[in-house]
Amino acid sequence: MATFNKVNQFVEDLAEGVHTCSTDQFTVALCAAANAPVATNATLSALTEISYTNLSSRNLTTSSSGQTSGTFTQLFADLVLTASGGSVAAFRYVVIYNNTPTSPADPLVGWYDYGSDLTLADGETLTIDFTTSSFTVA
Repeated sequence: MATFNKVNQFVEDLAEGVHTCSTDQFTVALCAAANAPVATNATLSALTEISYTNLSSRNLTTSSSGQTSGTFTQLFADLVLTASGGSVAAFRYVVIYNNTPTSPADPLVGWYDYGSDLTLADGETLTIDFTTSSFTVA
């Protein structure tokens, strides 16, 4: 299973009100191994994304968000990416960003590293499993 890695700027962005986790539109970006995200990236413009030709929607749906005993948890519904009409370019990283704010535009939250390139041929799917939590802030 891929491991979640937090973007450092996400913490400051939360403190400064950039994110409204319960209502903002979070989306995933896909990056190839040669374009690895790093903790010091702040916005989507710092990354090189693959071409999304033949790929289904990358928008995430918030299942729940809230805090218990001082720990905030954001949970997204599982996302199924589907190749349709042809194959999808190889990618290794699934990056979560907030598509709602305009200043800064498309701030990053974090990324999942799958350890090696993934490819989706026409008709294949990849399920991004957010079973217990997408991210937590304590």
